[in-house]
Amino acid sequence: MNNKRYVARSTAIAARVLANETMVMSATNSTLFTLDEVATVIWESADGATPLEEIVSKKICTQYDITPEIALKDAEGLWRTGRTRPRAAF
Repeated sequence: MNNKRYVARSTAIAARVLANETMVMSATNSTLFTLDEVATVIWESADGATPLEEIVSKKICTQYDITPEIALKDAEGLWRTGRTRPRAAF
């Protein structure tokens, strides 16, 4: 059984990367919010084809001093938040 989580950017948003953060606006309700540096790395890598675990291990853990277990737990929390809030980018 494949337990991998695949994440993809929503098509119902407009976004712009500024420095290391991303400004995201919902096309459905014009809500504006910011993704921090780490969330921006995940967002830029969220192509729907790369498992979240691979994004974390190859992009997050190589750039930041964090264990894969903690980074994946945090990334899964971000993904869950993005899936349950209508204003989210994922």
